[in-house]
This record gives sequence, C-alpha cells and structure tokens, in this order.
Amino acid sequence: MPSPTPLRAALLHWYDTNARDLPWRQTRDPYHIWVSEVMLQQTQVATVIPYYQRFTQRFPTLQSLAEAPEDEVMAQWSGLGYYRRARLLHQGVREALATYAGKVPEEATQRRSLPGIGAYTAGAIGSIAFDQPEPAVDGNVMRVLCRLYDIDSSLGLSQTQKQLWKIAADLVQGERPGAFNQALMELGATLCTPRNPRCEQCPLQSHCQAYKNNTVAQRPVPKPRPVVRDMHCLALVIHSQDREQVWLTRSEKALFGGLWHPPLLQLSQQHQARPKARGLARELELDIPRLSYVKTPVQHTLSHRQMNITVAHGSARSSIKHSKLRAFTHTQLAQVGIATLTRKLLSSVEPMSNQR
Repeated sequence: MPSPTPLRAALLHWYDTNARDLPWRQTRDPYHIWVSEVMLQQTQVATVIPYYQRFTQRFPTLQSLAEAPEDEVMAQWSGLGYYRRARLLHQGVREALATYAGKVPEEATQRRSLPGIGAYTAGAIGSIAFDQPEPAVDGNVMRVLCRLYDIDSSLGLSQTQKQLWKIAADLVQGERPGAFNQALMELGATLCTPRNPRCEQCPLQSHCQAYKNNTVAQRPVPKPRPVVRDMHCLALVIHSQDREQVWLTRSEKALFGGLWHPPLLQLSQQHQARPKARGLARELELDIPRLSYVKTPVQHTLSHRQMNITVAHGSARSSIKHSKLRAFTHTQLAQVGIATLTRKLLSSVEPMSNQR
C-alpha cells in the first residue's frame, strides 16, 4: 500500500499550487463551511457558488439562519433542489443555537448529533474549521481512493465503505487535515474524474495501484443502478377569477417537504387523472365551474422516478377558505420556497396576468 507520508506531501504540494479559488475556501467559519458542504451534496460547484454567496449574504451567521422563518429559508434555496437538505440545515442550526449557544460544536460526536450532519459533513467541518484529523469521504474521495488502492469491490457494499473510511482516517492524520481532505476532493473533481481521468497530470500517479495495474477505467466498481420507475400524478392549478392569484398547498412529505405546490395526487394509472380531478376539487371545497386540462402531461425526472403529471386547471368562482390552501400573487411566490416542478406546473397553464 502507498506510504501516507510522501503521499500526503505530494498531494498537499499539488493542492497549494492548483486549488480552485472557491468562496467557501476563503473562510474557516464552521457555519459557512457547514452551509457550503450541505449545498455541495449531489450538486455541481458551479451551480452552488451563486446560491452560497446569496445565502450567506442573507444569513451571515448561524443565529440569523436559525431565527429566520422556514418560508424565507426555502425561498433562498429555491431552484437548488434536494430541499430536504435545507430543512435539515435549518433544523440543525436551530438546535445548535439552543444547545451550543449558537456555535457549531468542536467535538465530533456533538456535531454528529445535529440534524442533517452525517459522517461526511461532520468530518469536513471538523477538519477544515477546527483542524481536527477527521476523515471526510464524498463521491470524489471514494473514486480517488478506489483507484489509489485498486479496490475491486462495489461501492454498494458496506465492507467497501468501511474500508474507504478506514483508509481516509489513516491518511488524514498529520499536518493540515482540512487542506488534505479538500485536496482529495479537488483531485477527484479536476483530475481523477469518472471519465477520461488525466493520470499524466496526477501528483499521485507513482502511488496509484490502479494506474500500475492498468485498472483505472474499472475503478471504482459502481453500485448497481437503481431502477427508474414511472410515477403517475394529477396536479390541480387553481387561479382566481382575475388570474392575479394562484392557490398552493404545502406538504411535509419527502418529495415536497416544506415547499408550496399545487395540490398533487399520485395515481396508479394516468387514465385516472380526469375522474380524480373533480374528486380532488370537492375534497378541497373548491367552486370551479369548469376544469381544463393541459394537452400533454408534464414530465419531471427525479433520481429514481419519472413523473408524468396530468395538469387540470380552472378559476375558482369564490374566495377559497380551505385550511390547506393559501393564495399567492406572482410577487409573493418569489418570497417562499417553491420547487422547479412547481414552476413547470404553473407555466404549463396560461400564466397569471402579472406574469405576462
């Protein structure tokens, strides 16, 4: 196996020369690092940068985020996706405010006790903000380590995950643990990429077992691909008579947790949509003289689901008082959290007059 000391030295030297200038690398504030790491989960760096900058400008301290209403937090997150991350971050900083006097705890087990902080996020905060020798293994690091040590077992196996975390825990011991963890991530993001890795430019080429064994293209061994299943739904878009307002609901379910969206009903088959639309309208106590339907179902792809959504729409004859519904003007929609799918559903029907 590669010797950690020369490996660490080579990687840190490369990182010092080649690290990208990213906004969260200009601080060791544990709260800001926490925000950046949550945003970077399953999201590209280029996408995250403007969101991170706006979010930390609006919520510059842990206390300012903890005290903000959820609607405002979700509005700042709107468009970034994976909204459960935002809700858990919000819950986590609220607990830190209540339990740890508004500070991110230095002790690893205390950090891990906060909502939304798992092993990776805890390790990233601990190493970067507090200079603790804690491992942080994300997708980029997994790929680097699988190639570096020519690991031939699947990433989907618990034994592989344990092996990777053990290797990372050994390698991070030494000076500048935060820089070392970031260097592993940077190497995976820029050189040791999933396809067409630039091995000739890699500072760890002489340490890499997969390069030596000509197995770089076969590492890592991926998890089995999840089956993408079709999901059939009905969405009900309700406008006021003057089309200045639209009525939305908010769900606590995982798909739309904390976000405002048109009433949505999951179906076993798409042909059930029209018969179910009137029933949903009655359930919500809506007085809609006429329902129309968008000709083509709205398509929306989630990680393991392909959503096919029939959109029914109409104008309510009178004011709506149902407790699950709230009226929004176009201006008000910008002030609360709505998902990309909600934008698709609203734009699939004739826009409100103030959107024209």
